[in-house]
Amino acid sequence: MLKELAVRSGDTLLLMEGTLPPPGFLKVPIWWYQPRGPSAHWRRGQEPASCAPSRDAQGDSPLLYLGDVELPSDATLHDLKAQAMTLPSFWEFVVPSPACLRAWTVEGRRPGRLLRRGQQPLREYKLGRKTEICLEPLQREESLGPQDVLLRTRMRLPGEREYALSEDLVWDTAQGWTASSLRQCIARFYALPVEKTEIAKYFPDKFEWLPVSSWSQQSTKRKKKKKHNSLQGAPYYLKDGDTIGIKNLLLEDNDDFSTSRDDVEKEKQKRAEGRRERPVALRTPSADTFQAQTPRPHGPEASLSIHVGTFR
Repeated sequence: MLKELAVRSGDTLLLMEGTLPPPGFLKVPIWWYQPRGPSAHWRRGQEPASCAPSRDAQGDSPLLYLGDVELPSDATLHDLKAQAMTLPSFWEFVVPSPACLRAWTVEGRRPGRLLRRGQQPLREYKLGRKTEICLEPLQREESLGPQDVLLRTRMRLPGEREYALSEDLVWDTAQGWTASSLRQCIARFYALPVEKTEIAKYFPDKFEWLPVSSWSQQSTKRKKKKKHNSLQGAPYYLKDGDTIGIKNLLLEDNDDFSTSRDDVEKEKQKRAEGRRERPVALRTPSADTFQAQTPRPHGPEASLSIHVGTFR
């Protein structure tokens, strides 16, 4: 084994207690993730939502480490969930079946990519050897289609610069990833007039909200065919798990989607960047330093004679 790893003299080896999984098995760290909010299940946007206020609505929920599971490489996503439910640290949670768990990859200490289709083998997800998985509880089973996008929607509380608790919304993108399609779906979900509904995507790394404009059809110069701008592309890059803020213009008609927490966190980021970019103050050179750095004048040039002897 050491010969295969090409270990050389002077290398540092880190030894950790434990055993490696058998050949053909995967060792996957499992985390528990439960978003803040009243709903731990999805709805498709036909019913009005009932929301309670939250003072930290867009804050990230912490991940709780449950342990590692070992599975064969041909195991399915359902097998991974079922194996995770046998971990001793999982017993304190009430989950009726593996189908009542969402599975996400862990990216930057947050849920990243949503894994669907419980009967799909793990190897087809191309997770990689160091992938970690977090599990989110649901109140009922869900079955997301290939065109469904899971979004976290938050209703703006008028005059408070805060949001109500999160509601999960499944958006069917069969009609396209357009701003008007998303706005209509959200308006139905919250029983609001479409023309009085404004939405914005939240970027947690920057603590910023980007309003989703009502784009119209545009045509290119080279092609006369009309096309719709897609929310999958810049500047929104909309994906599963993104947070969408909703504003009822009947109660609050302004362009501000930010919260007081956003202001505080952005100010912290600004101060941190200022400390990193602050130049080192230059000291005023003393007289001795100045003299040491000043080159001495050269003396007068002297003539140089070279005598070459005769060798025979």
